[in-house]
Amino acid sequence: MPQFKNFTFLSANGKTKINVRRFDPDAAPRGIVQIAHGVAEHSARYDEFMTFLAANGFVALANDHLGHGKSVNDESEKGWFADKGGWDLVVGDVKKLHDMTKSEYPDVPYILFGHSMGSFVARTYLIRYPNDLNAAVICGTGQQSAALVGAGKAAAKAVAFCKGSKHRSKMLNGLAFGAYNKEFEPRRTDCDWLCRDAEIVDRYIADPDCGFTATAGLFRDMMGGIAFIGKRENIEKMNKSLPVFLISGDKDPVGENGKGPARVAELWKRAGMRDVCLKLYPDCRHELINELNKAEVMNDILHFIENKACLGKAEA
Repeated sequence: MPQFKNFTFLSANGKTKINVRRFDPDAAPRGIVQIAHGVAEHSARYDEFMTFLAANGFVALANDHLGHGKSVNDESEKGWFADKGGWDLVVGDVKKLHDMTKSEYPDVPYILFGHSMGSFVARTYLIRYPNDLNAAVICGTGQQSAALVGAGKAAAKAVAFCKGSKHRSKMLNGLAFGAYNKEFEPRRTDCDWLCRDAEIVDRYIADPDCGFTATAGLFRDMMGGIAFIGKRENIEKMNKSLPVFLISGDKDPVGENGKGPARVAELWKRAGMRDVCLKLYPDCRHELINELNKAEVMNDILHFIENKACLGKAEA
């Protein structure tokens, strides 16, 4: 039976307590899987996945990013990273948690899983800390054109400058998420794009720590992060032998129905990455580990980890 514990550590910003949920296996761990969650959600939504990983012998843990879940000092900071340098702080917190956990088990494989905004955080991590990991799983990611990303960053930067980084802009929120639900008919809710499981969608809508309008500062910082991970000179800093598993639904609007993850895979391969695997799941939407076929997805992730990280079968 996996053992659960909840703890905090001091953020890279030096003032916020970052909340962490962790599940440990009964026996000595085979490896560690650290999870980076998406925007406008929180780490507790990954409890089922983490329980599954722990039941299969892995330490599984996830922190609430700055401005999310229980890593919030007050309501004004919900959906906000910082006045400046917010993306670096979020990635810095992932690094701090990695270092703390790795120090406990220095000899076991370490895997980073990133979903949605967390996929952009994870991809930033792969560039900045290329030798920290044994494998990575990138879920629900995308990569729009540099021009489109630049325009989004400029819009968010302008709003943050004029109205403050904590301002919540319906316009920016609409630009970021407004089109995601359009292709799903008939639409039952505004969040049908998340997954096909109605219970999961309803639970997300009812959760006060999910689906909120993020701040202009967060959108500015996130678009800056997306611009960073799309540049060839940055991608080339990644560990070329690192096994990476890109997974997405072929009906995920964040990834343009599979085009975005395929674009990322191609960018990585052109930069010399030698062990990139892409899998698109038919009819699945954005949140694969909450989809109707989540058991298949979780087992695919486990198989990848076991074969690529634990057995060291990265391509030569």
